[in-house]
Amino acid sequence: MGRRQVIGRAGVAALACCVSLAAHAFDLEGHRGARGLAPENTLPAFARALSLGVTTLELDVGVTRDGVVVISHERGLTPNTARGPHGKWLTAPGPMIHALSYAELERYDVGRLNPATSYARQFPDQVPADGARIPRLADLFALVNKARNESVRFNIETKLSPAAPDETLPPEPFARALIAAIRAGGMEKRSMIQSFDWRTLRIVQAEAPGIPTVYLTAQRSWLDNIRAGDPAGSPWTAGLRLADYGGSVPRMVKAAGGAVWSPYFRDLDAASLAEAHALGLKVVVWTLSKPTQIEDMLTLGVDGLITDRPDLARDAMQHAGITLPAPTPVAP
Repeated sequence: MGRRQVIGRAGVAALACCVSLAAHAFDLEGHRGARGLAPENTLPAFARALSLGVTTLELDVGVTRDGVVVISHERGLTPNTARGPHGKWLTAPGPMIHALSYAELERYDVGRLNPATSYARQFPDQVPADGARIPRLADLFALVNKARNESVRFNIETKLSPAAPDETLPPEPFARALIAAIRAGGMEKRSMIQSFDWRTLRIVQAEAPGIPTVYLTAQRSWLDNIRAGDPAGSPWTAGLRLADYGGSVPRMVKAAGGAVWSPYFRDLDAASLAEAHALGLKVVVWTLSKPTQIEDMLTLGVDGLITDRPDLARDAMQHAGITLPAPTPVAP
């Protein structure tokens, strides 16, 4: 698809004039590496994002039974992405990552989407990488060092849920394990920690104040961690209730101690963006795949975006006159 097709609307002119961010400040985040182009949260996906050029690698983590911080969006192995030690697709949800040692986890291949699933049909341009394993966070740090990329940042999501407390470490040891892994890799100054479960963010702010926290939110039928209509508040928000902040999510995030508010992109409008900026918050939206979605968020004036397709986002940014992050080609 050429650039005229990617941004083929009259909005191109508005795009260039309405983006008020300093060019160097815009945060292009590759979602799970580059999920639209390579198997999510694998070294090939992160290598693809680095080779294209992103500001930040967005990823998710869990902790194995023996305390290894690994990169996975799901709390357990899933038939969408995992083949077992005998090379066959899982036919049902597999064991939780926290129930496996790292050596046991390494036996599973996550380098290809299961073609029998509806999930696979969402990513027709994803190129398989058979043999890819769930990597350790340390493996990603090593890949970035191999690429000699000294500027890319890491936006690391803690994958735990108050609705499933037995499936992961509790919030405190989970957050501490992640902080320790970041420090061991020498990446404290280049990392952010994000979560829908704000309990982990509270621990990070208390024990690693040098690591910025990113407050993820969604107010949708399929995911609602704010629960505006619940008088008891939400189990996701560490005791904070939206009603106590006049119904303002930005005010709630600011009160929680967040540096960045990261809402689902359809939950954001101009008024809430302006309020967040007035409070000193940066706003990074998730997750965008289509050129029109990316263009609309750039026009609105967000500080960054998380995308499955950093290639398409780079096209839109170039049309908007935003300086692109430099590629650092690397093989996984």
